[in-house]
Amino acid sequence: MTRKNIYIAALLALGLSLTGCSFLDSQVPQGVLTPDQIKDPKYIDDVIISAYAGLVSIEDMNSSFSLWNYDTRSDDSYVGGSNFSDGAPFHNLELGTGVLTTDWIFSSIWNRHYQFLSRVSLSLDLLNMADQENETIQQRTAEMKFLRAYGHFQLKRLFKNIAFVNKYNMEEEDYNNLENTEYSNDEGWQQIINDLKDAVEILPETQVEKGRPTKAAAAAFLAKVYLYKAYRQDNPQSHQVTEINQEDLAMVKEYTDPKYYTGYRLEADLHNNFRPEEQYENGPECIWAVQYSRNDGTTWGNLNFAYRLIVPCIPKVHDAGCDFYKPSHNLVNAYRTTADGLPVWDLSGEAYEVGSSQTVDPRLFETVGVPGTPYMFNTDFMIDKTDTWSRSGGMYGYYITLKQNVDPALSNIYLFNCDNQWASSMNRIFLRYADVLLMRAEALIQLNEIGEGMTLVNDIRTRAKDMADNSIVSGYTGKYNVHYSVGLYPTGQSKEEAMKIVKWERRLELAMESERDAATVINKFYNDEGQLMNFIKAGKFTADKNEYLPIPHEQIAASNGHYTQNINW
Repeated sequence: MTRKNIYIAALLALGLSLTGCSFLDSQVPQGVLTPDQIKDPKYIDDVIISAYAGLVSIEDMNSSFSLWNYDTRSDDSYVGGSNFSDGAPFHNLELGTGVLTTDWIFSSIWNRHYQFLSRVSLSLDLLNMADQENETIQQRTAEMKFLRAYGHFQLKRLFKNIAFVNKYNMEEEDYNNLENTEYSNDEGWQQIINDLKDAVEILPETQVEKGRPTKAAAAAFLAKVYLYKAYRQDNPQSHQVTEINQEDLAMVKEYTDPKYYTGYRLEADLHNNFRPEEQYENGPECIWAVQYSRNDGTTWGNLNFAYRLIVPCIPKVHDAGCDFYKPSHNLVNAYRTTADGLPVWDLSGEAYEVGSSQTVDPRLFETVGVPGTPYMFNTDFMIDKTDTWSRSGGMYGYYITLKQNVDPALSNIYLFNCDNQWASSMNRIFLRYADVLLMRAEALIQLNEIGEGMTLVNDIRTRAKDMADNSIVSGYTGKYNVHYSVGLYPTGQSKEEAMKIVKWERRLELAMESERDAATVINKFYNDEGQLMNFIKAGKFTADKNEYLPIPHEQIAASNGHYTQNINW
């Protein structure tokens, strides 16, 4: 493929839901584009379709963000599967021990992201050849900068020291000479911010075609990156926070300002964010999501295969379910509440069970399938402590993740058996409004605007409180003898207590969504959880090492000395 003669082949690898005017659903192969056609705005979507299509190929069942690289390295979930040797590199990740730089899983996710970034980079090169005064060209360039920021962000929060593909007209020699320490940690975050600042200035407030980022999406993404950047790690020989930067926090406050989010709100029921039906996808809480589709003319549809290993093995329904990604007892206990409806801070001891007198937050049952309750809210499939609900025979427990699964009653509609493994057309939300509120609350609290920050936390908690009477799990009190109680936090908190609360609420709200901060809690988890799950006792979190994944050995070996390994690997 040359820069003067671009062959746009069958690039329809990413589709949108059947409603919503997908700009990808209508794309067809275009043949050869001449240099003049490349400059014409009416052809521009034929050029950038490959970059959007790459969003699907970033993830698969072996390089899923939440499945392996985030949540199972935290206290939220276990790897699961049939036994500890079933996906052994992932089991080593959950324990923090025995991990090798040569483990293939690291190269898988590294390669997929850089392949995606190369598509985005080529799209930006071609856009740069077009009329820069044209509004369509400007908007598509902003979209590609948003996607470039996305690729770099996902890599950076996994690997820390990464190579940035952020220059125009890069040739093979340029790629070969990239260094993963060209920028300091702080400077690396700034590269991502630069792209998003350009994007937020240009992107429109609304997009007719779902899946294209909006101004709100760029603002929310900017806030997220600034929040990461605020916790500075300025010492290259350590991953410890050296400073909490007030200027960065002020930027989080700026880009979570309500002026950017007109029309967005919390769903009445948290579960509505995790439903595949068209009337729920891209709802009022969804700011930006990776889009999937069905019945689009491809073999299986442009389905989400990233979660195909997490489906339980229900006889005559999910007979091929692999039962990975099992929520932890620790996570379940985090939803327990006191008589006042506030958290039970001590998570050690026996796990909560349905039918006990213990009160809980309703979000528990929309996040975790607990024995004694229905799987995916379908009473035809009641979860119990049998091998049906634990392929490991209880070794990894009996809990089931719900946010990424789909009701078996929707099989062949939104859930599909593809060569004996399951995939769905449900979108994956990357930015939702609840996250914006929690980021703003954290920034305000760190800036000593504690009362306003706690008010936002209570907004999240009020939704949870209302779910006791208005949600898909509101009937559980009568049907399954569960007891709900959610209270609001007093706003007059010390800064230390307020930060503890906002981090706790972030865990409850975003559980199993790849947003857990494991560094400060994981060794306590290994100790406490080990009382219930013996295998966890072997875990050990090593500071200044396990905060990040190793740079893949094969990448370092191929870099001709341009890549540096992360410390202590």
